[in-house]
Amino acid sequence: MDIRIPAPLKVEHEELHAELVDLTKGPGKVGEAARRVATLLHPHFVKEEEYALPPLGLLGIAAAGTITPEMRTVVTMTDRLKADLPHMLAEHQQVVASLETLAEAGRAEKQPGAVRFAEKLRLHAEFEEQVLYPAAILVGEHVKARLAG
Repeated sequence: MDIRIPAPLKVEHEELHAELVDLTKGPGKVGEAARRVATLLHPHFVKEEEYALPPLGLLGIAAAGTITPEMRTVVTMTDRLKADLPHMLAEHQQVVASLETLAEAGRAEKQPGAVRFAEKLRLHAEFEEQVLYPAAILVGEHVKARLAG
């Protein structure tokens, strides 16, 4: 079964990435801070898109009670997410610290777009931690329980 990241979430990630790329092209402290954020964020986004976010594509199906043996592959993803969660959260802390530096640079260089982006990405990280990662794990646990019983 092809398990995909929900389209709205995929679009949000693409938009965040595009905004960050634009900021990395800038001069001065903002550009420098944005490049640091990008260096930290890229490998994290890769992991999210590989195994943390695709299980959310089954959320509606799982909530409706339609569990099939083909969905078993999601369990591998969510088991990996559970095992890697402390590392993922540590990466968020590093990204958020770099976002604080970006926001400071944005204020100093009078670039409110950089400040807004830093806040938007910080809130996105909180949303992942408080909602998306737990929901993905629950999808895997639900699929695992239904297929076992």
